[in-house]
Amino acid sequence: MTAGQQRAWDRLWPRYGALAPGFDRDGEGPTPPLRDGRLDAPSWFGREAPLRLEIGSGMGETTAALALAEPDTDHVAVEVYPPGLGQLLLRIEEHGITNLRLLRGDAVVVLEDLVAPDALAGLRVYYPDPWPKRRHHKRRLVQPATVALMASRLAPGATLHLATDVADYAEQMREVTDAEPLLVNPHGGFAPRPDWRPRTKFESRAEREGRPSRDLLLVRTGPEGSAP
Repeated sequence: MTAGQQRAWDRLWPRYGALAPGFDRDGEGPTPPLRDGRLDAPSWFGREAPLRLEIGSGMGETTAALALAEPDTDHVAVEVYPPGLGQLLLRIEEHGITNLRLLRGDAVVVLEDLVAPDALAGLRVYYPDPWPKRRHHKRRLVQPATVALMASRLAPGATLHLATDVADYAEQMREVTDAEPLLVNPHGGFAPRPDWRPRTKFESRAEREGRPSRDLLLVRTGPEGSAP
């Protein structure tokens, strides 16, 4: 971490951050409030509100902007790497963001162990690691079992939003989500790029290099597979 990120971590992590259970890469740390073994978001945020989860918040530019744009919704960012979390803490302080909390841990474990079924108002996965070598594709996050887990944690009518600038990963995402019975695709394919998703400098650079981003917006089905 940079010196500024480290200072933000030392000052703000106990207030806004927590270590997911079982994630002990760097020893002990504060854990999020739990109720019946699951994340107790109302206790963590101090209010009852819809909850959105982001997997892989990176350096937090998009995360902070979306939390600011939705003050009536609570947001949890799941990330592994301290520099990104430290930078996001700086953004929280700079903009006075109160509806954002950070979880350091493995995303699949967080979904399995901390998030209750039907609990999320939305789930975002933007630009996950593409593992570009073919022999490493099995390490990609968006796989059938993981997408089934994600869908099960969404409330009926809630949205799973995926985005990538890697063409073959985008096609894999589409194939996997098309095969998930708990999800419907109202666009029938890739969605038009939402104006509300912030355009980062990394996305702009990818576009200049001929790698346009593709978005998938999937909706969790209602009871017994009905349309939400």
